[in-house]
Amino acid sequence: MKTKNPFLTYGYISPEFFCDREEETATLISALENGRNITLVSSRRMGKTGLIHNAFHRIGKDMPEVKCFYLDIFPTNSLREFTLLLAQTILGQLDSFSETMLGRLTSFFKSCRPVVSVDSMTGAPSVTLDFVPDNAEQTLGEIFEYMKQSGRECVVAIDEFQQITEYPEKGAEAMIRSHIQFLPNVSFIFSGSKRHIMLDMFMSPKRPFYQSTQKMHIGSIDERKYHRFAACHFAKRGITMDEGTFHYLYTVLFGHTWYIQRLLNKVFEICEGNVCEPDINECIRIIISEEEFNFQQQLSMLTLNQRKLLTAIAKEGTVESINGKDFLQSHSLGASSSINRALENLLKNEFVMDNGNSYQVYDRFMGIWLRVSCGF
Repeated sequence: MKTKNPFLTYGYISPEFFCDREEETATLISALENGRNITLVSSRRMGKTGLIHNAFHRIGKDMPEVKCFYLDIFPTNSLREFTLLLAQTILGQLDSFSETMLGRLTSFFKSCRPVVSVDSMTGAPSVTLDFVPDNAEQTLGEIFEYMKQSGRECVVAIDEFQQITEYPEKGAEAMIRSHIQFLPNVSFIFSGSKRHIMLDMFMSPKRPFYQSTQKMHIGSIDERKYHRFAACHFAKRGITMDEGTFHYLYTVLFGHTWYIQRLLNKVFEICEGNVCEPDINECIRIIISEEEFNFQQQLSMLTLNQRKLLTAIAKEGTVESINGKDFLQSHSLGASSSINRALENLLKNEFVMDNGNSYQVYDRFMGIWLRVSCGF
């Protein structure tokens, strides 16, 4: 079913439903046009994926000869899975479906057998790989060589790129770097949400990707631009929301893109006429009631110290010093050593986000729920 709600909470349709990021989109495209790979870093659900697809949309419109590929490697757990995903995304897309394409694939791949199938409805080829055991590294090299020899200009966006540091294969990071540095016709966007890992990968002299890319960070969308975007779409439904009400909505969710979209989506669904703060609070209450069981299940997996620390951060909204005496005492958190262990787990499992100089509850609606109910 095609949604009539303009406030998308997943996927990308067109610039009409994508708020701002004009400067970031232009910066991204300019870097790629001038031969610079990009490292794109931001918190989860801040809009990295949407930005990439918005840039791809514009590239497709202005430079149709350039092939754009997006792959999210967060679900992958090994170099073999990474290679399979890359193959499924790219192979068969650089040639028209023909005997020539089949011949090219066969000639490039010695470590595995490409299996090509065709969608009966669209005629589009789909390629899977039948691996020779333990040859993922060789196959990966063959995929990149296939891209190089195609001569086609390509952009490859690899989302959640920090995932490769979790692969069991030693040297996966260096091996991937060794291949991509010799692809003059292929540009890369390395996108990630774990800031410390991504910055270490691309800024540490000890790491293979050191100083190999232009760095980009995206934060919150400008509040005024976001309000204009929302007001434009609300007007088509006869809904109004003044700047003060939008400021309340924006602030209570700390300017976090996905959560704002989720709330605007609910406002568009149930509200009429002029929307005020009580309407915003009612929409938040509904969303939280929809998520409450999930929140309870997540909390049940935490230790007592972890739950207490998470609730304390939620109550404060933003905490600059986790080990500060006032913070520990006012929330009866106990010794710093045990709190630091709890914080490490909360950060690892993305219950808490580290902004560099402060900590907040990652899920903005969970944070509100914790402030209201204390979570237990």
